[in-house]
Amino acid sequence: MAEWQRTHTCGELREGHVGRAVTLTGWVLITRNYGKQVFVDLRDRYGLTQVVFEADDAGLFQAANDLGREWVLSVQGTVRKRLPGAERPGIPTGQVEVEAKRLTVLNQCPPLPFSVTEFPDEEPAGEDLRLQYRYLDLRRRSLQGVLTLRHRMNKTIRDFLDARGFLELETPLLGKSTPEGARDYLVPSRVFPGEFFALPQSPQLYKQLLMISGYDKYFQIARCLRDEDLRADRQPEFTQLDVELSFVERDDVLGLMEGLAVEVFRTCLGVELPVPFPRMTYAEVMAKYGSDKPDLRFGLEIVDITDLAAESEFTVFKDAVAAGGVVRAINATGAAPKYSNTALKPGGELPKIAETYKAKGLAWMKAEGDKLTGSIEKFFPEPLKAKLKERLGVKPGDLLLFVADKPDVAADALGGLRTHLGAALKLYRNWWDEKAAHDAAEEEAAKKEKRAPAPFKHRPDHFRFLWVVDFPMFAWDDEEKRWAAIHHPFTAPMDEDLPHLESDPGKTRAKAYDLVLNGYEVGGGSIRIHRNDVQSSVFKLLGMEAEEAKKRFGFLLDALQSGAPPHGGIALGLDRWCMLLAGTTNIRDVIAFPKNQKARDLMTGAPAAVDARQLRDVGIRPA
Repeated sequence: MAEWQRTHTCGELREGHVGRAVTLTGWVLITRNYGKQVFVDLRDRYGLTQVVFEADDAGLFQAANDLGREWVLSVQGTVRKRLPGAERPGIPTGQVEVEAKRLTVLNQCPPLPFSVTEFPDEEPAGEDLRLQYRYLDLRRRSLQGVLTLRHRMNKTIRDFLDARGFLELETPLLGKSTPEGARDYLVPSRVFPGEFFALPQSPQLYKQLLMISGYDKYFQIARCLRDEDLRADRQPEFTQLDVELSFVERDDVLGLMEGLAVEVFRTCLGVELPVPFPRMTYAEVMAKYGSDKPDLRFGLEIVDITDLAAESEFTVFKDAVAAGGVVRAINATGAAPKYSNTALKPGGELPKIAETYKAKGLAWMKAEGDKLTGSIEKFFPEPLKAKLKERLGVKPGDLLLFVADKPDVAADALGGLRTHLGAALKLYRNWWDEKAAHDAAEEEAAKKEKRAPAPFKHRPDHFRFLWVVDFPMFAWDDEEKRWAAIHHPFTAPMDEDLPHLESDPGKTRAKAYDLVLNGYEVGGGSIRIHRNDVQSSVFKLLGMEAEEAKKRFGFLLDALQSGAPPHGGIALGLDRWCMLLAGTTNIRDVIAFPKNQKARDLMTGAPAAVDARQLRDVGIRPA
């Protein structure tokens, strides 16, 4: 062991170590010169220790005085108690310090493009700058905590599944392009010019083949890649927990995942989730929330008033109903004073949101005392107003919003308005906001009372899970004039809906299920097709004739004839899970080396051009 190597980490020392000779290594967080003493806060990923350099040793004292932030040090010294009143109860090492006897500078550091030290109420540097210097950004305490949390989540998952007989098996990264949904990332073959591998969008087909091979309980923490547009909760390369089981039905998979979620939240956050999670059909959530991933932390449920609208004298409503459409409404409780009449007119804040979902417009009323006022109030006779108020549970100060359109348009528009209003009206509070307020108050109180801050405790309503089941199996693609699979073409139809495959595909429901948490889809899966004839019928319905299906999926069709058991599974988006566990809304915060919103790696400069020789090697002619 080299003389400079550490004996302890910077988060390890306690009062029981007083008098012991130790060696610490780490980065300089900050230095403070008090004339006869230099104090250095030395940091590693385990914590922080205060090191004291006394003026008695002039050479050592001067060397300490010359230290800069983020210099890498090895310090040998003796642990001693801090002076009374100088303790820092807010940190684990706050009762002790190290009196330095020897200093070794392992590396110096020039002034950084931004500070990696985090202070309360101080915004970090811009994201693009932090992504460019991600190796510096990763030194921030908050990011170290997030990646530690991610490790704990992954370990919990592995331990949970291992204890239940699952095998973690790896599947190929280089496979065949079978485009369905998002675009593939393609890899040209040097050995076979003009031919390409595809990077996996998921291990879907491989895990089904493992079931056919007799490995009845499989999982993998799998890297997946999709060449698609980005957003805050999406990356071109991502990580999912892939799970597949044989001889199961839907409830077996859902029960397993609920148990896993309970274990993850208990281990990572100390939260006890109530189980079983509620379940709603796709039709129910769309009618009630206008979304297949509703946030259940607040109400604002959508109410159908088509029958009442048909009795009104409002031409727009009557025409919509006559054309087979619907009229639906949201009662934004207590929101009437918050939105002026101008904000509700065409071009205003809320109508603009409805229009983004292709709604033709947004009608509204306000409850002022016992009366209804607004753009369409005059078209409702008093007896009809009374029915409307009863149906929507109207109280003084409420704002009523109406959309008349096709069922899917009305659902989308009111679902979008519901999400917007939930945040704008602060109908729920993100738990990390509560934690920030708690931590700030506790830190202040702990300083005064000379104690450690009390930890933040979650409430059960901070995390609202929901299973969405009974999805439609197909949707009509107007552009391509064919049916498309809503999940993927390997999802099994409901047994009772098998006759609809030929007669009326739009009525076919899938044995599919999504797991939703706080308005995010965090997992999706299905019971798979395990019969060759059913799989062939689905391919044909999707526009794949037998020859094309054999060319693209012949290996699967052959395998399904080789003793395929009933099987099903699910994939959980671990980046989103970690995002929600960590209390952030940006998926890039929980990935060590993420891409930016344009799918570019600002640190390495990828993607980048390659030289002509490399292109020629793989049979691509330079542009």
